[in-house]
Amino acid sequence: MIRLIALLAGLIPAAALASGYTFIGQLEHSLHVKQHVITFAVVSALFVLVGVAYRAKLSSIKNNIVPDRGITFRNIFEALGQFIYNLARNIMGEEEAKRYYSVIMLLFTLVFLNNLIGLLPGFLPPTDNFNTTLALGVFVFLYYNFQGIRAQGIVGHIKHFMGPVWYLAVLIFPIELISHAVRPLSLGLRLKGNMEGDHLVLSIFSGLVPYIVPIPFYVIGLFVCFMQAFVFTLLTMVYISLATAHHDHDEAHGHH
Repeated sequence: MIRLIALLAGLIPAAALASGYTFIGQLEHSLHVKQHVITFAVVSALFVLVGVAYRAKLSSIKNNIVPDRGITFRNIFEALGQFIYNLARNIMGEEEAKRYYSVIMLLFTLVFLNNLIGLLPGFLPPTDNFNTTLALGVFVFLYYNFQGIRAQGIVGHIKHFMGPVWYLAVLIFPIELISHAVRPLSLGLRLKGNMEGDHLVLSIFSGLVPYIVPIPFYVIGLFVCFMQAFVFTLLTMVYISLATAHHDHDEAHGHH
């Protein structure tokens, strides 16, 4: 990673970096497509290629249960997948983790890679653009509500908005509606704000002193990229878990 950063930094003059030069910026003017859209598409294509390479690696191994020796692409990929699965299992339970793991892992990897590309000189992370992060937030909103309706039906899903006791439903229902409505916005703003701030700090120090000094900020930036993807995925799991959980509304009503 550090070697790649150094190589890309060497290809771009410091003055160009300071002025906001990006590789994708040239395509933006040629294709008349926004830079964050192109970068997101490039990262998505790389993600697919990584997935194909991983499947090809597994198909070439006789016993794919046994991990490789040392630090390899496969071991890193599987360790990350195991980490996300364990997190999902702790939050959602075994059955729900198995059911939603593929979508959760997809979201984490996409957000993390789109964060990570901003560490490379000459690239801007798509996740520092609100259009990208809001789109991700809207996807999560639609997905967990769809899964809630699928798991419990429309009536059962609406009961989630009414609270555990019927006589507070009039008060709780509008509050819950507002709370859910702002979730895409809060997800988008949180991710966008943190990534924009991290990229701004890195750009400032890279522009002032392009060698050696920015290295600690690249390390911090790597941590921020991971943590923001982690938080986004964690909140997604919580929202799905809450939407699909079966609350005993009828029993609560019967006791009162």
